[in-house]
Amino acid sequence: MSKVAENHSLILSQIAAACQRVGRNPAEVTLVAVSKTVGAAEVALAIQAGIHDFGENRTALFEEKQQLFPEERWHFIGSIQTNKIKDFVGKAALVHSVASDRALVAIAKRAQALGVTQRLLLEVNVSGEQSKDGTGPQELDRLLDLAQGLEGIEVRGLMTMAPQADERTVRACFQALRELRDRFTVAYRGAERIFLHELSMGMSDDFPLAVEEGATIVRIGRTVWL
Repeated sequence: MSKVAENHSLILSQIAAACQRVGRNPAEVTLVAVSKTVGAAEVALAIQAGIHDFGENRTALFEEKQQLFPEERWHFIGSIQTNKIKDFVGKAALVHSVASDRALVAIAKRAQALGVTQRLLLEVNVSGEQSKDGTGPQELDRLLDLAQGLEGIEVRGLMTMAPQADERTVRACFQALRELRDRFTVAYRGAERIFLHELSMGMSDDFPLAVEEGATIVRIGRTVWL
């Protein structure tokens, strides 16, 4: 068994344990292996181990690896530059990091030109840290209203990054995102392009807490590859 396979097995056991603590089904949680620091050989090992969702935060590496492994599900998780949108729209299984009107409109326009529907998440800066990307919680309603009127996209949920802090602070961040999702799920029930199922939250240092608080997607890099 490769080291990646051992790591994958351990991560899955931690996800299962977190789900058991709160009465969830582990099948509700998708592991996205963040592959920005590794090459094709490591990705191949991960696929052999049973990982099929991968995340990249740079468009050049996203394109390169998506072309090498087109059968896998590739997620774009990086900051969005509108001039690079053509590199992932129509190719990404999910875009995690949409945080502005400009990005929403640009993605929709590109998707319409390609005749596809791009699934995406809205990134919310729940912690309020200036170093973090994401729209403020108070702007989320406006972004959802905009998205509702744009052809070519589906908003599948929300994403956040927790601060590097104590467990109580991290858990509060994840709770806040879940509460936002739940509130807006009710507000946009029946909307044509708003389906707020996914919560993308939790990384190597805090994913068990995220799962306990409702994460449906965890983005894990270092712990997969070390």
